[in-house]
Amino acid sequence: MTSIPPIDLGQQYRTLASEVETAVLKVMASGRYIGGDSVTQFEERFADYVGTNYCVSCNSGTDALYLALRTLDIGEGDEVITTPFSFFATVEVISAVGATPVFVDIDPKTFNLNPNAIEAALSDRTKAILPVHLFGRPVNMSALTEIAAARNLALVEDCAQATGATWNGRQVGSFGQIGCFSFFPTKNLGGFGDGGAMTTNDPELARRLRVLKEHGATRRYVHEEIGINSRLDAIQAAILQVKLGYLDQWNAQRREIARRYAELLRPVPHVVLPSESGQGGESVWNQYTIRLRASLDRDRIRDSLQSLGVSTMVYYPVPLHRQPVYRELGYDEGSFPAAETVCREVLSLPMFPELTPDQQQAIAYHLKEAIDN
Repeated sequence: MTSIPPIDLGQQYRTLASEVETAVLKVMASGRYIGGDSVTQFEERFADYVGTNYCVSCNSGTDALYLALRTLDIGEGDEVITTPFSFFATVEVISAVGATPVFVDIDPKTFNLNPNAIEAALSDRTKAILPVHLFGRPVNMSALTEIAAARNLALVEDCAQATGATWNGRQVGSFGQIGCFSFFPTKNLGGFGDGGAMTTNDPELARRLRVLKEHGATRRYVHEEIGINSRLDAIQAAILQVKLGYLDQWNAQRREIARRYAELLRPVPHVVLPSESGQGGESVWNQYTIRLRASLDRDRIRDSLQSLGVSTMVYYPVPLHRQPVYRELGYDEGSFPAAETVCREVLSLPMFPELTPDQQQAIAYHLKEAIDN
């Protein structure tokens, strides 16, 4: 069997090569490599896609989160509620602005922050909630917007893995004060390098996001505050414009692949399938992440699949509250049992729009073989 990678970016490029190369060459010929029409046009198109009034591009999803918190004046003495089960950047930016992360356990069925656990984590210092639409599945935004509004809290959405996902028919990134996106190559809408964006309906927030991402400058050589240098390259913007036109098609293919995985894996013992979105949410399946019951050795099964040509990933083996850098927060093992359990059990199977039914059948066969052995 030909090996099956976790994601095949080369195959996607080959289908778009002519369009992408034309767009890139146009930027190169223009001589405008920072800013310019390609960036402005992408920001306009992406805001329209998400359903917000404004989009401000930047150079990574991490910077998007950092700039969002800075723009909302979140800093020293403030607390931000978030999930312990996500990529490190989600919590890293909270610390980077001087605030303190406060974790809330997840719902093990969705892998997302559990809205029912937020109330107990609130304090007089709570300034914001930072939910993550993990693996492409939207958080229950009806519940979160209600909590945020009742407590006058800012809501910053981490949409890095969920571009195109919806809650009650509305795009993620359009619910909170600011939505934060990553265009890292493996994302549903990925560039050929780093990239990010922030979406908002508030003109003043959009203005300040632009100031902060340009060294805090209101105009050239006039700086009203300390900012950073975080720009989306013109070439990346041109590439993303091309790929945005295919995003809905690719997300539909991902949903079909997820449906087929569920059909193939439902009979396999000891495998817990990721739950369908349901109840208002529509996932875009950035990852198809199963859980292997505690009775199984996840790493042994992963090694066995690798030897058979099936590459898998573990997102994420260590919960954020147990990272060495956060020992000072005082969270003990067992503080968030759902997150800690899934960290020991999760395994992400190959997932990309071009994955074929034959490849999925092979993956399912070899997974069962690895479990049985």
